[in-house]
Amino acid sequence: MNTPNNTQAFAALHVKSDPLILYNIWDPGSARAVAASGAKAIATGSAPVAFAHGFADGQKIPRAMMLDNLRRIVEAVDLPVTSDIEGGYGTAPAEVAETAAETVRAGAVGFNFEDQIVGGEGLHDIATQAARISAAREAVDAITSDVFINARTDIFLKAKPDTHTEAMLDDALARAEAYAAAGASGFFAPGLADEALIGRLCAECSLPVNIIALPHVPGPARLAELGASRISYGPVPYKQMVNWLEEQARAAIGYRDA
Repeated sequence: MNTPNNTQAFAALHVKSDPLILYNIWDPGSARAVAASGAKAIATGSAPVAFAHGFADGQKIPRAMMLDNLRRIVEAVDLPVTSDIEGGYGTAPAEVAETAAETVRAGAVGFNFEDQIVGGEGLHDIATQAARISAAREAVDAITSDVFINARTDIFLKAKPDTHTEAMLDDALARAEAYAAAGASGFFAPGLADEALIGRLCAECSLPVNIIALPHVPGPARLAELGASRISYGPVPYKQMVNWLEEQARAAIGYRDA
């Protein structure tokens, strides 16, 4: 069970311009590999966890299986573990609260929680998502304090990078403030790549900002300069590993043709 000490320690790792690096993992073995690298914390990614278990992303992996995998990851490492719970495996605040509580009981010190309508179109409106975050906060506070709720907006991920605008950033900032008031601990803007927009988000957002290091996004050193407090890698490590595995298998299977 998490205690205020380890949840507080994880929260304290989020420092503006000295970001926490989370090289996302998917099972106990990958968690141990990243822990051995000198990581300060471990983070699951919804896509790699799903893919590694034979499912598509988007809450296709059963919640019970996701939670069992999380428990085994927590047991495998001596580092704080944060989990990706996607949209909370439900639309109603009560459903989200149940998933959030079970995630913390499984040993997570925090979780990502997104505002896109999983299995549908678009994003939840601000009031609806704020109510969902509030329900999650109330549920986890009943278990322990300072659980890190990383409130994710999919405004940018759902649009091509060259279409991102200041107006979209205004929308993101409005969401960030509403989510903060509802109990969020951090704000996650995956897909955002423009340096000026990232810098403005980090400067104006009251929450620690998480940027995902996709191939078209500025590197970690530049993201730190822009004010990021957390840098994660999402599905990138898993995809690189799978590509390497396939290449090695092809070379081994086709050795006679070499």
